[in-house]
Amino acid sequence: MSDANDIDKPWAGRFTAPTDAFVEAFTASVGFDKRMYKQDIAGSIAHARMLAHVGVLTEQECQAIIGGLQDIQLEIERGEFAWSTTLEDVHMNIEARLTDRIGATGKKLHTGRSRNDQVATDIRLYLRDQIGVMARELRRLQEGLLELAEREADTIMPGFTHLQTAQPVTFGHHMLAWVEMLMRDQSRLADCYQRVNVMPLGAAALAGTTYPVDREFTARELGFDAIAENSLDAVSDRDFAIEFVSTAATLMMHLSRFSEELILWSSAQFDFVDLGDSFCTGSSIMPQKKNPDVPELVRGKTGRVYGHLMSLLTLMKGQPLAYNKDNQEDKEPLFDTLDNVKGCLRLFADMMPQITVKAENMREAARRGFSTATDLADYLVRKGMPFRDAHEVVGKAVRHGVETGKDLAEMALAELQGFSEIITQDVFGVLTLEGSVAARDHIGGTAPEQVRSAIGRARDRLSQFKLAEPIQT
Repeated sequence: MSDANDIDKPWAGRFTAPTDAFVEAFTASVGFDKRMYKQDIAGSIAHARMLAHVGVLTEQECQAIIGGLQDIQLEIERGEFAWSTTLEDVHMNIEARLTDRIGATGKKLHTGRSRNDQVATDIRLYLRDQIGVMARELRRLQEGLLELAEREADTIMPGFTHLQTAQPVTFGHHMLAWVEMLMRDQSRLADCYQRVNVMPLGAAALAGTTYPVDREFTARELGFDAIAENSLDAVSDRDFAIEFVSTAATLMMHLSRFSEELILWSSAQFDFVDLGDSFCTGSSIMPQKKNPDVPELVRGKTGRVYGHLMSLLTLMKGQPLAYNKDNQEDKEPLFDTLDNVKGCLRLFADMMPQITVKAENMREAARRGFSTATDLADYLVRKGMPFRDAHEVVGKAVRHGVETGKDLAEMALAELQGFSEIITQDVFGVLTLEGSVAARDHIGGTAPEQVRSAIGRARDRLSQFKLAEPIQT
């Protein structure tokens, strides 16, 4: 017979020896899956209502179970619930406590289901809620970027390729590039949500159940859009978790690129922006230092999320159908991804209003880098010169500028005409930084008026995005 430690285990009848203490600790998941208590209780309440609906439970039994579960949720939220490693996971802990509270009726709750379809349902419910939280933080960051873009729609900075000065752009235009990246992340989250919001409950262990369950009823209770069609796949599928972490990895890649720019821009060598003191730290030895720790940590945490994606892919690649204990390892990478991505989004959203833009430094950097060279080439083409010839002419003018320390706009007309006689006084209208950005006056261009129009369109797109809402238990 099993010893006292195994009395409460629902599978104890099959065994003649107790679980080894280290094995018990090694296999327990309650330390990390207890965060799904609300979803586990919501799933159990819906399951109980369904069992009463089909006549497996009496209405009195159903109400006793629901009342007991609601009381347990209050216990957990007040910090009064005693979690037990002996009971392995969140599901068995709650079920055992339910039986303690309401007696034998609590043992009827598990009729027609297995921990296999129960945990698959809990994870989907939990992830569904967390996607909603992430989407709201993502939107808050986008709104902060749009406000920053609007404030700096006319601020000129150098645009870069190869981290070399390329062409002048506006800071507002640059911020809108980040908004577009995040729009795609938002779209991927919404798309991922569709495959998360599929209900496994009713698949039982792997083959379905002999009880007359009404899966459509349960799905409506829990707000699922669809029901898993195949019981084997329902309990063993973790594609949705992999897809979510892949989406999160792409989002973190975007935040990491943004972080890299903020780190560069806030350095003394660039001096384009100043980050709020609340998001930086100092040095223990160098009193002048103001370190951009938040962007640096976000950049670092990106690799952590990439690792979780590889963990989940590797976890699933060798598993036969249906459920295997390996799948217990899906939760920690998923939960850690959620925690870190939500934290990074929150920090970035909070940081946006505290970014100070150093417009004069940006403008001077754009002026120094011959950023209007392409504008001069375009000017010559409009005057009838073939582009390749114009490219060569401007290259010679830039070389002269390097040798004399002059930007193109600072050269005298006679100097410029030394490179091509078709250059006339009107050239200075395209060589100024303001003229350069204003000339990109089309959808997607950096002209200040186009930036303002793009901000309006982005706000309209954001207002139309439907955020996922948490489930109501």
